[in-house]
Amino acid sequence: AARARWIACDAGITRIVLGPDGVPLDLGREHRLVSSHLRRAVEARDRGCVFTGCSAPTHWCDVHHLLEWINGGATSLENSALLRERHHTKVHHGFRLARQPDGRWRTWRPDGTEIRTGPDLLHAA
Repeated sequence: AARARWIACDAGITRIVLGPDGVPLDLGREHRLVSSHLRRAVEARDRGCVFTGCSAPTHWCDVHHLLEWINGGATSLENSALLRERHHTKVHHGFRLARQPDGRWRTWRPDGTEIRTGPDLLHAA
């Protein structure tokens, strides 16, 4: 135990969460850039840009940290979203995204109004 404490004293600890096939899906705070495995997981989940009304394919998109890395956000599947460049820029200028429990995404303008499109408009209050 004493040796373990001695080794850990100057160690850097990295938490890496692996998916069911053994590939890293959560790189914690040690790495800002997304690994190819994590990118594939985000692409499989999001299937394209998640900004409301956008249908850009995965290969047009960047992986965005929902809570910015500089502000403590982890490089993880849970903290990632696919955004095409123009929407990535909008999110960094006040637009906001949130993933709902059912997996759908919602988008808000800087003034707090939600962007709505398609069939959801029929059910808007």
